[in-house]
Amino acid sequence: MLTFLSQIGDPLSVLNVFRYITFRTAGATMTALLFVFLFGPAIIAALKVRQGDGQPIREDGPQSHLVTKKGTPTMGGLMILSGVVVATLLWADPRNPYVWIVLGVTVCFGLIGLYDDYLKVSKPARKGFSGRARLGIEAVVALVACIILILVGPYPLATSLTFPFFKDLVFNLGWFFAPLAAFVIVGAGNAVNLTDGLDGLAIVPVMIATASFAAIAYLAGNDFFANYLQIHPIPGTGELAVLCGALIGAGLGFLWFNAPPAAIFMGDTGSLGLGGMLGAIAVATKHEIVLAIIGGLFVLEAVSVIIQVTSFRLTGKRVFRMAPIHHHFEQIGWTEPQIVIRFWIIAVLLALIGLTSLKIR
Repeated sequence: MLTFLSQIGDPLSVLNVFRYITFRTAGATMTALLFVFLFGPAIIAALKVRQGDGQPIREDGPQSHLVTKKGTPTMGGLMILSGVVVATLLWADPRNPYVWIVLGVTVCFGLIGLYDDYLKVSKPARKGFSGRARLGIEAVVALVACIILILVGPYPLATSLTFPFFKDLVFNLGWFFAPLAAFVIVGAGNAVNLTDGLDGLAIVPVMIATASFAAIAYLAGNDFFANYLQIHPIPGTGELAVLCGALIGAGLGFLWFNAPPAAIFMGDTGSLGLGGMLGAIAVATKHEIVLAIIGGLFVLEAVSVIIQVTSFRLTGKRVFRMAPIHHHFEQIGWTEPQIVIRFWIIAVLLALIGLTSLKIR
């Protein structure tokens, strides 16, 4: 919205700073941060009143959680997503289709998570709606978004799968790329959702991955930098850096309240929305495989659940003491701060490895 200010005045006007993606990314970061700081306490207070006992704690999870986390409200993702939407509408270029596609996926996934959270805190059974139904709705949203991304993207790159570290390794999958890309978005949303189990565990790796994709989106959207680094240029995706900045700012604000002991949990509202956003940005910038590297921590959490479930169904035995894997480390004696901080370190290392793919070609 504020981009129109760059059209006011002469070419030397100070308002020309609103043309620059870097300036608007910084503005979106600060706006989202201030929004969460200002409205966060009121949102937490309102959720406490409406949720009573707070988020249901897994009875089959770590027993300590039944004491330390009982009564903590959920749906904190409302704080994050509200900050992202407000900051994006203010600072992003409304003429850019990638902004609306990614924002649409983020909001839709957030609403799916919100409904799931609502069922958990309002129904006596304390369970969300059917997992198959939830995945089905996510798949439809993601597939529609991917079809639109193909239509607005450059042909034939829009339907191609690119590989990191190899500048010429590109497979054009045609329209079969759409379901593959949708799988990436749905997988990212649910992987982040599985990671959200300890105070601060999910939000910091999400911000680390988002900062990485802010750089990727900016570079891919700039012909000069894209050609210099020999990555595939995607005109228009640079604007997604503004959304990434908004998410980082909102995430920092949320972390203020989510730091141990958490005053609020992000819930499925936040984890699904943020994961879906990362997946959509990865598809838009043609860095789907790089997402698996930068977001390797989320992949690890998801794979640990798959291994646990598969092993138990086939052999009746469990590979881990508890899944997702962060609960396994709790069971073997790691404290919550140890797990969280060590997982943050892993997230930083994976992000650095993923970013090297921009130069090593």
